[in-house]
Amino acid sequence: MSIDRVISLGCRLNHAESERIAALVEAEPDLVVVNSCSVTREAVRHTRQAIRRARKAHPDARLLVTGCAAETERDALGAMAEVDGFVANAAKLDARSWNVAEPKVPLRQQGTRAFVGVQNGCDHACTFCSIPAGRGVSRSDPVATVLHAVETRLLEGAREVVLTGVDLTSWGHDLPGEPGLGMLVAAILDEFPQLSRLRLSSVDGIEIDGGLFDLIATEPRVMPHLHLSLQHGSDLILKRMKRRHSRAQAIDLVSRLKDRRPEIAIGADLIAGFPTETDAHHADNLSIIEQCGIVHGHIFPYSPRDGTPAARMPRVDRATVKSRAADLRAAVRTIRDQWLESLLNEEHAVLAEKDGSGYTPHFARVALPEKAAPGSIVNLTPTRIIEGMLA
Repeated sequence: MSIDRVISLGCRLNHAESERIAALVEAEPDLVVVNSCSVTREAVRHTRQAIRRARKAHPDARLLVTGCAAETERDALGAMAEVDGFVANAAKLDARSWNVAEPKVPLRQQGTRAFVGVQNGCDHACTFCSIPAGRGVSRSDPVATVLHAVETRLLEGAREVVLTGVDLTSWGHDLPGEPGLGMLVAAILDEFPQLSRLRLSSVDGIEIDGGLFDLIATEPRVMPHLHLSLQHGSDLILKRMKRRHSRAQAIDLVSRLKDRRPEIAIGADLIAGFPTETDAHHADNLSIIEQCGIVHGHIFPYSPRDGTPAARMPRVDRATVKSRAADLRAAVRTIRDQWLESLLNEEHAVLAEKDGSGYTPHFARVALPEKAAPGSIVNLTPTRIIEGMLA
């Protein structure tokens, strides 16, 4: 099966899992899989659109839905004429769920970066989030399983490995001895000295253990790029979200990392217009962008998820939510533009992608010369910025 018949929405973990699903169902040419997302109402809408597009493109195929929306939105999606059935999210990597044999040859890496899922599910109860209902409790892959997955991706030619998970920094809490994620990262680096670029997907800053902090701060092979599940800059809103960190803790973490590794690029998820958010709370959200120097901002206008506590809280009107989201995006854009300017006229090791662009270690996008082969690491000195991209 071509991987274009496995349609992936949502997080990096979903995309990593879609590669595995494609390998499992490779010999099923009449099957289309939609690996869905339900993190926001917009994500559910995109899932429904993807289902309709997939049916239109493959009218005679058997169309199955898996992923988080297959759990949280099953009745609504099951009522769609385009859907033939579901595979439980927790079982989607089990060959038996697809009535196929376990493939002997893994799917070759589709890109230059390999996403390796090491953890699934979540034990927390953020008031805006429906992911625990779709993913279940936190579950960690054992070290040996992760090392095997990384080895496979390296043999397939991947130049950079990205560790992913629903709650990545909770990795190990359910394993014997409760190891921290820092131990796993160290084990990967020790086992594979040929791996020159290891990156982390979104992390919960409050769960960064001492070993992981030291690796992020000092290890050249751990990329100087950290994306935080920050969500907001106001302590009161963080409390109402049932997050476990404070504004001061987030700022302190970033400050300590930048003291040790000044070039580190900070990304963050931020929600605009959370229920009960006032102008003062929004101002706190805006100001934390500058205080943390957020250059990779994922801004989400709040959308209520049925069954979550936040959906019962007094809402901010939609026009204000949209306006505040625009404010946050503009603030990130200002910080990002200044950051990109600081990267000019310096040499960077850029991992070439297939689309003619590539990424520096701090995840700045760079326009590549035509001769750069996908998967190669090219040393470039950008001198200008074109539409937000170094060139």
